[in-house]
This record gives sequence, structure tokens and C-alpha cells, in this order.
Amino acid sequence: MSQKPNIVLFVADQMRCDSLHHMGNEASVTPNLDNILEEGISFENAYCQNPVCVPSRCSFLTGLYPHTTGHRTMHYLQRHEDEPNILKEMKDNGYEVIWIGRNDVVPGDKAKTIYCDEYYDGVSFENKRDSTNNQFTPQGTSREITEEDIKDDNFYSFYIGKLKDGNGYGKQDWNCIQSALEYIDRKSQNPDSKPFFLYCTISFPHPPYACEDPWYSMIDRSLVPTRRPSIATLKDRASMLYGIESKQNLQNWSEERFTELRATYLAMVSRFDHQFGMICDKLKEHDFYDNTNIFVYSDHGDYTGDYNITEKVQNCFENPISNIPLLIKPSKHFEVKPRKTKALAELLDLPATIADMCNIELSYTQFGKSLVHVLSGDEEHKDAVFCEGGRIHGEVQAMEKGHGPTSPYWPRLSTQSSEGPEHTKALMCRMGNLKYTIRLYEKDELYDLEKDPLELNNVVDLPEYQDIIMKFKERILYYYMETADFVPQGRDQR
Repeated sequence: MSQKPNIVLFVADQMRCDSLHHMGNEASVTPNLDNILEEGISFENAYCQNPVCVPSRCSFLTGLYPHTTGHRTMHYLQRHEDEPNILKEMKDNGYEVIWIGRNDVVPGDKAKTIYCDEYYDGVSFENKRDSTNNQFTPQGTSREITEEDIKDDNFYSFYIGKLKDGNGYGKQDWNCIQSALEYIDRKSQNPDSKPFFLYCTISFPHPPYACEDPWYSMIDRSLVPTRRPSIATLKDRASMLYGIESKQNLQNWSEERFTELRATYLAMVSRFDHQFGMICDKLKEHDFYDNTNIFVYSDHGDYTGDYNITEKVQNCFENPISNIPLLIKPSKHFEVKPRKTKALAELLDLPATIADMCNIELSYTQFGKSLVHVLSGDEEHKDAVFCEGGRIHGEVQAMEKGHGPTSPYWPRLSTQSSEGPEHTKALMCRMGNLKYTIRLYEKDELYDLEKDPLELNNVVDLPEYQDIIMKFKERILYYYMETADFVPQGRDQR
């Protein structure tokens, strides 16, 4: 068997940290993820660098913040072959790179040849590494949307509920898992060849909120945590949230309906957990498990009814959408103190961590910091973590236009198109138990998570916090100075 450790990245889409049972959610059923605490670590305070898909993925696959290269919108992906990416790095360093599932990184009209040895999109079981126009898109039955549909208070909620089976919506994830299992089976026939880097990134629990049995019925509705109150009842919050809440039309929902939506989301998380268990069992079956470093995480979270809002938003940073699960099960030769850790961490730390574990040098400038030292017991990793989003006035290309009222995303995307302050630039910085958000065109926010874990009271104007706010602003200035750009590798002819 190869001396270099294998790597598995098993990635959820839109999974919030507090959706896991070992993070205190009594309704959640996640035994396989909980079991990582027996031989690895789970981060309580890990944050994505942008709370929507494309910017987050471009960040955690590179170790670069979204602002560094302008990846701040769903419509700006990695267009150039010279842009850094951990998949390319691992391939160039002798790993067999297998990419399965969601893309949201490379434009659909570009092949993935330089990034991986094999790519499976979940639609078919054909290797589409050299193909173009192969975006991962959930399958479903489309029909004409009527005015009555739009007026229904369920239309913008993303709620579906119980699925008949797993052969319709959600089938692509099962296909992805099958592709991963089949690859591990094939790899076992030649275990002494290249070490493998398996990047399996699926769609659950991304809305619509829907799941089949047995997971749908597993969730005890009486244990589902109470949701955060409507944003309409809170003061001094981002105008983006007020705009979305006013348009999603959920104001008259009963708590029972919200509980059912949240339970369905937890069922989707439980199905993800089950599929992760299938991957682990297959690795153990072929004696790969002990020599494999496993990372489980999500690109960002989901409001799931908190603040009367579903889905996510691109320039707000409440914990439901910015605080994500991050679990690491290291290979056997690493020293590890299994536990939940409170160390502050960022998803963009992943490339540096992977390089450290595999004893390789990344070929480009990046801003992540290896998490290996946290495995062995360190509880201090970073003094500050960051999440960012939004645009300046006039940046039409960042509005993500093209969705009308017949799209379930219309409440968010129509608000993003406003030239008011709604979709404008903001940066969240967390240090210790304080979260500060600086906003370019509207009121800043400060939350004391020790006193206010649900982030209900913006204390930015209170006199006792003014010295702390100045420390945040100094830290943010240093952050931007250090990470605003980087000089590309290589030199151009003059």
C-alpha cells in the first residue's frame, strides 16, 4: 500500500454546524459523524469564507479569501487554468484525483482535465473529466408556474416534505455515492498504485427541504430546537434580511409548519450521515481507512426558518449560515486527541492542512494555516476568522440577475438587485466570543455570543464595547492589508 496517506473530502451543501447531534441538537440523528469524536476532532467554531456556494468553494479549494481574486458571486468561477486549486496541486504531486458530484468551481463549458483523473457528475456513471457543459443540477419535474402558485405562502419556502423514494429528487446524490464506492472497489485491485484524493461533494441538505424514509421519519419533531425569532421583530439588522423576510411570505406560518420544515432538513442531514457511513465502511472493507485522512464539512449553512427566513444570503453572517461543520479523522500515523474543539478555524485552512498531511509544498501563495497541530490537542489556532460578501454600488455583474417571481430564489435575488444598501459589501470578523460585522453602506453589527448566542441584540452602539470595536477595526485593517491580493506565480514577458 502507498506510504503517502489517502485523502477523502466528503462535502455537504448548506449544512449548518448545529444540525449535528454531537453539537447539541437532540433531534438530529448523525451517528457516523458523531463517531468521529472517537478518533478525530470536530470544530465547534469553524467558519466558511462566504455564505453561498461558488465563492465559498473557490475559497476552500484554494486557501484564498473571496476578495483576493474577486470570487464574490455565483457567476464568477475559476476561468483560468493558472488559478490555484488544491485538486490541481494534488494531481501534480502524484495523487490520483477523483472528483464526484457538485461543481460550482469550474465553468460548465470547461473540461476538468487539469483538475482530476476522473469526474462523475451524478447524472450518469460515465467519467466526464474531458467533457464540457457538465454542471451538477438536481433533477426534478418542471411545470408552468401560475399566479396562484406564487401567492401560496409555501411557494418561496423551499419546503416539499416527505419524498416517495430516493429515485427522483436527491437521486444524483445516491449516484455520487455509488460512483465513490465503485471507485474504492476498483482501487482495491491495485492498492500499491498512486495514493488517492477523493473529492465527493453532494447536494443534501441544500433546499428544497425534502427527504425519503427512513430518514424522514427518524426525526422526533418534539426535539427540534426552537427557531430564532422573526427578523422583523429585531432592530439594527442588515436590510438584506428585512427585504428577504418581507418577500418570502412566511409571516403567517405556524410553529408546527416551521418545525416540520426544520425536521425535514435534519432528515436530509441524517441521510448525508448515512451516506458518509457507507463511504467509511467501504474504506474499512478494503483496508484503506487507517491510511486515509478524512475531512467532512459543508460549503455554508442554512437559515432553515430562523429569523423567518429559509435558504441563505450572500452578505449576512449569522451562525446558521456561516458556522459550518468541520470534522477531521486523520490517518493512523498522526497524533490525535479526539474531541470537540473550540479553536477558531476557517475552511480556507483546508489546502494548507492537506499539504501538511501529505508532506507537499503548495506551489502558490495562500492564506490558510494547517490544522494538524489542533489534532494533537492545541486549542488555539487563529486569533480571528472572517466571512465576507456583497458588492459596491454599480456592480451589476454581482447582482446575479435572471430570476423572476417564478423562481423560488426571487425573494433573495430581487433584493440583491436593489441599489439600496441591501446587497452591499460586508465583512464579519470573530475573535473569541465576539462577532463584529463591518458594513460599507449601513449600520455595523456586534454580537456577544456568550451573553447572546442567538445573535438577537446588536450591541454595536453600547459604550462598553467601543474599545473592543476599535480592536476589531485594527484587526480588519491588518487582514485586508495582508490578503488584498497576491502576485501571480511566474513572470510575463515585457
